Amino acid sequence: MTTTAFAFIAAAYLIGSLSFAVIVSKAMGMADPRSYGSGNPGATNVLRSGKKIAAALTLLGDGAKGWVAVALAAWLAPRYGLGTREVAMVAIAVLAGHMWPVFFGFKGGKGVATAVGVLFGFSLWLALAAVATWLFMAFVVRISSLSALTACVLAPVYAYFILGPQSPYFGTCIIIAILVIHRHKSNLVNLLTGQEGRIGEKAASKDEQQP
Repeated sequence: MTTTAFAFIAAAYLIGSLSFAVIVSKAMGMADPRSYGSGNPGATNVLRSGKKIAAALTLLGDGAKGWVAVALAAWLAPRYGLGTREVAMVAIAVLAGHMWPVFFGFKGGKGVATAVGVLFGFSLWLALAAVATWLFMAFVVRISSLSALTACVLAPVYAYFILGPQSPYFGTCIIIAILVIHRHKSNLVNLLTGQEGRIGEKAASKDEQQP
């Protein structure tokens, strides 16, 4: 790996480490999203606070950083002798930054919005297919985690047909799906036991959730 490629990847990780759930909540005088609900610093948990604008800003911020990192890397790569392989590594780095942010004690979100932003950086049609799946499932089942997991699992399938199996981004989509599923382990348990919350439900603080 060249020094330039490493710099691109490191920069992407730092961009990903910006937790907009925490940043937006602090800016709007709200409680830290890690202190209530699922404790996850993401748009869905912020929405549980009842603050829809804050949730929307979190969603946009987390998605934008994924898109910016990949789009900027793809734009600059030819100038520095880098290719799609390095851009794919940047995509994984920005997602890893979101999930394990250096600025917030390596305790980050589950990566769905950032993953979608990455997909927009790869291909508009790929991203739209994933978003359409997400929205359809959210409308039908009203469970955010199940909707996100379905979209992430199907993203590599969409990438196979839209980008082709030879594209480095196809393999990256598989890695992204694995990472997102890994971060949703607790949600999978809740889904299996029928305890997973639905979209729009307000959450109690962690203290209030203790028996």
